[in-house]
Amino acid sequence: MKAQPPNAPAAATRGPALDFTRQDDNAWHWLENRDDPAVSDFLEAANRQADTWFAPLESLIERLYQGHLARRELAVKGLPSRLDHFTLWSETAADADYPVWWRHPNDAPQSREVFFDLEARAQEHTFLELGDMALSPDEQWLAWTEDTQGDETYRLFIKRLPDGAEHRLLDDIGPELCWAEDGQTLLFTRYDATQRPDSAWRLSLSLDAASADARVETDELVLREDDAEFWIGLGKTRSRAWLTIESASKDTSETHLVPAHAPATPPHCFQPRRPGVEYALDHRPGHFYVLHNEGLVHFQLEVENEDRSGQRRVLVPHRQETTLEGVDAYAWGLVIAERDHLEAQVRLRRLEFDSDHSVTLDAPLPCSPAPLSLGLGDSPHFDDRVLRLREESFCTPPSWWSLDLDSGERRLLKRQPLHGDLAPEDLHCQRLWAESHDGERVPVSVVCRKDLANQPLPTLLYGYGAYGEALDPWFSVSRLELLQRGAAFAVAHVRGGGERGEPWYLAGKLEHKPNSFEDFLAARDALVDAGVSNPQRIVAYGASAGGLLVGASLNRAPQAFCAAVLDVPFVDVLRTMENPDLPLTTAEYTEWGNPSHAADARRIGSYSPLDNLDAEAWPPVFLQGGWHDSRVPYWEPAKLYARLSLANAEQAALSNRTTLLKTDMTSGHGGASGRFKAWREGARQDAFVLWALDLLDADLVNADLMDNSPVESPRPHPCSTDESPQA
Repeated sequence: MKAQPPNAPAAATRGPALDFTRQDDNAWHWLENRDDPAVSDFLEAANRQADTWFAPLESLIERLYQGHLARRELAVKGLPSRLDHFTLWSETAADADYPVWWRHPNDAPQSREVFFDLEARAQEHTFLELGDMALSPDEQWLAWTEDTQGDETYRLFIKRLPDGAEHRLLDDIGPELCWAEDGQTLLFTRYDATQRPDSAWRLSLSLDAASADARVETDELVLREDDAEFWIGLGKTRSRAWLTIESASKDTSETHLVPAHAPATPPHCFQPRRPGVEYALDHRPGHFYVLHNEGLVHFQLEVENEDRSGQRRVLVPHRQETTLEGVDAYAWGLVIAERDHLEAQVRLRRLEFDSDHSVTLDAPLPCSPAPLSLGLGDSPHFDDRVLRLREESFCTPPSWWSLDLDSGERRLLKRQPLHGDLAPEDLHCQRLWAESHDGERVPVSVVCRKDLANQPLPTLLYGYGAYGEALDPWFSVSRLELLQRGAAFAVAHVRGGGERGEPWYLAGKLEHKPNSFEDFLAARDALVDAGVSNPQRIVAYGASAGGLLVGASLNRAPQAFCAAVLDVPFVDVLRTMENPDLPLTTAEYTEWGNPSHAADARRIGSYSPLDNLDAEAWPPVFLQGGWHDSRVPYWEPAKLYARLSLANAEQAALSNRTTLLKTDMTSGHGGASGRFKAWREGARQDAFVLWALDLLDADLVNADLMDNSPVESPRPHPCSTDESPQA
């Protein structure tokens, strides 16, 4: 039988659900009333239960936390970025949560000066999240947005560099900022009542360099989006010629252009929206580059004259096995990001042109062996011919490279340092292919210790599978603590994500959403069949929409996992989507469906975790939420916790099943602000995972507790095994 942590009190298993039950509301919808004092009382009681449960593991949590810190270079200096007048970089002190930004004149590197101290600002708040930083074109003024509550509502500040007084200009706005090239105008966004960025605004400023004074002269609406499914976003072409205002839903987009040197010009719609058509723009003098999917699901890249005369020409045609994901324009040509469907791998290509705009060079940018994450780094100048590239994989920490386009030299600029007993060469990475219910091949990535690679290991299986987000390989220092103790980490690249291009996304949304759940379960079985994972010891982990993935998978096959971690999980899908007054709901109709349509309601209801919950069948679970979360409200994990823990309290057979909820009462969807608090919370989560995987080492738990007989779980579940990897 699977043991509780040593000396775990019975009350820690029981939880507070019985004390807060309302006979007229067995769905616990009353938890949605934030103003009811009983709601915070319930959450605080659940927090105390979780603290009690974790108390015997405090020595393990501390070791995980300290082990993580020991592996990491705590003092971090960012790569310098040379702008027109100044070179900028960030430095984070070894004991600091936030960075300090420095600069020096390009011709005087000895004249270093601090121009923005985020660590000092953080001392004034229990929570601080930077939304955006925007440097004026002359590099003399800094504007930024910050959220001090975790609800993703921002305030706008500006200051004269390097040490002018800060001026608080606006409250309750969106995070994005964009300077016009006149140096006197800022674009920003505002929210509607559902926290949808529905409008772009132009802030005309009066900036006095001598006194460092900044005042708002006018605050004018530029563009409003009335369709509740569309969000406004801001940008500027790399050529610095055009400001872009994009209005986009999950499957349709439209871009308006404003001359960056004449920001008072009314916005011009580049191409009116067409349902189901997405397009993106970039610019070189004389030409616009249009990446679109009109009639071409994998996207095609075309070019047209800046004056809109003549016909568009195809530069990169539509291809069946490749999705075009992005275009970045430079004076000399383009960098194209594309995704290979078969390998589930992103690639970068370089295109150069002659004076007639004929392609003279079409070649891949060199990179390390796949699978890996690959992207352009910071290249602030339009005429840069030395690019920065960023790479990482499950085995290799983030690395920044320079690539000289003229000489072809590829030079390592920086790699995140690692300390301790697990170096990249001690890790083993592999990719499996699972066969899903319909025969589709699903990529599954695995990383573990190389010396344990040939045996079934306790495994943490992660998944997301929504919005076309690609879970390309990423390195984690904290993950090394799990790997060192004998666990494997696996990622199921399920449909609904973007790992295999646009078709992969479309095959996991709306009416195809159940494919995501079947893929996740198929990935679990493939790990077992390949001898990678011990079938009795697999923990499922999902966050946000990944919480939906894991929750729906548990409802389908609760016996497949010995435990689960659900972080800010989207589990009350039908009820949330039925409420258009909640943030995100209307914008999500094209992802999940609109329950005002009966067919959509039936479909969502068929998989929504809370609407299909078998509270008696679930394994142990650790749920996490945020009081100020505007994306997945705190009450979604709280309702799931209440229903599971009530079953624990009412049924003797479940009385020792572990069901935990930890709600951060000071943060939102992203969890704790500040890296040390976030790392400590991660250590607590990892302690739960190690407990669930039966990887608690005797020396990691308080010795005086080890003499107590462990409380056995009420029934065998998949973690009930005496097998253990040879660590």
